[in-house]
Amino acid sequence: MEIAEPLLAAHRARFAAVDALMPPAAPPAEGRRLDAATADGTRVAGVLQRHRSGPGDVATLWEAAEVWQLFPYFGATGTEGVDLLLRALKGVLEAEATGDDSSCVVVWPSRDAEAIRAFLDHGLVPLAAVGVRTAPPAEGAPGAAIRRAGPDDFAAALELAAATFDYTGLVAAARRPDTAELLAPALRDALAEDEPAVWLAEADGEIRALAHCAWIDAAPGSAAAELLPPGRWGYVNNVVTAPGHRGGGLGRALMTRVHQELHRGGATRTYLYYNPTNPLASVFWHRQGYRPLWTTWEVRPASALR
Repeated sequence: MEIAEPLLAAHRARFAAVDALMPPAAPPAEGRRLDAATADGTRVAGVLQRHRSGPGDVATLWEAAEVWQLFPYFGATGTEGVDLLLRALKGVLEAEATGDDSSCVVVWPSRDAEAIRAFLDHGLVPLAAVGVRTAPPAEGAPGAAIRRAGPDDFAAALELAAATFDYTGLVAAARRPDTAELLAPALRDALAEDEPAVWLAEADGEIRALAHCAWIDAAPGSAAAELLPPGRWGYVNNVVTAPGHRGGGLGRALMTRVHQELHRGGATRTYLYYNPTNPLASVFWHRQGYRPLWTTWEVRPASALR
């Protein structure tokens, strides 16, 4: 999709100014073009993509079956420019048939307060964030029994991994009935390999917490490089403490070991996805040294966009 060079340059400049850790803005997305102009005649544009997931698609664990994603290009126009593009998107949706399992999504730098104002005004809420941690791992023993998981731990690990969605289903996207089935293949593969790694915390002879991790290389031209600055990153995919055992320090101990292991694997920084609306995760991860880089703003169903 072609975006005028002055607007594209202003878009890149906005990303660079709003957060020093942002990677260079990605090339314009492909999709349907939306255009608008501010009161003083400044042109803004957006690209609209429509994604559909079918039954059994893992993506439905965290997104609607039908997603309308807007890529805004509004340069220095701030709240006014975002507002105009969301109004244009609303006009498109009014002419489309959108079901209950649908959403409007914008993924945007977390520190852009001017954009946040427009997102809130149009009914979008922050349902996911990419959190990044740049501090070195803590030294010393984690203070709990931590071990690497193996194939024999599959049943217990799957039960814990699925339990994440019991809680997040209350504060973010609703849990899917087939959550465990969707999680199972990737978890089974992870337990059978050295990488990515799954780590467990035990107490009283029982598995009480899990962390599913990986290493990601944000090389130029890769999908990861659109999300993160270049380099080797540790990725924290799913972390959960068993209900009834939260708040006792197992999660902190587990992440102490995880950060150490990811660092040994060559990662100097780590990242993860968490729900800003989750009253446990939003506190825990900030205390672990993570801060939001990108936020996914979403409204479900898509027709609820204001």
